[in-house]
Amino acid sequence: MIERLQNSELEISNQIHSVFQLSYAVEAKLLDATDFPPLKRPIESYLNSDNMFFGYRENSELAGIIEIEFNNKCTDINSLVVNPKFFRRGIARKLIEFVFNTFDSNLFVVETGLANGPATKLYKKFGFIEVKQWDTDHGIRKIKFEKRINK
Repeated sequence: MIERLQNSELEISNQIHSVFQLSYAVEAKLLDATDFPPLKRPIESYLNSDNMFFGYRENSELAGIIEIEFNNKCTDINSLVVNPKFFRRGIARKLIEFVFNTFDSNLFVVETGLANGPATKLYKKFGFIEVKQWDTDHGIRKIKFEKRINK
């Protein structure tokens, strides 16, 4: 089940932070990154964020989270994370489908590390098109995808 997470509540932000830490530790290894900024994200950034967080729960445990920044022009998937113990169960796919069905946008954007094969494959499967690649200050090659919806 997918639900809106009340990130302004400390207990919920702690749960969000925990899943992000577990998932981003795996991504850091995929990217061979020793300095990975998402792992340094403090709890306060979740508590005080204006972004929307939606969680997928399995047996009441938070298994996956998608973080959305939405305005009338664009839906930006800021983060998509799955607790590693729930990998390969279609949770990320369900969260992306939820976003497409929930947000009325002509443009959806997402970024990830280029070497994150599972993520890039998933986004391409949903029709996202690569629009840009660049190197970060932390030595990580990133890729940006867009999906345009003609209405």
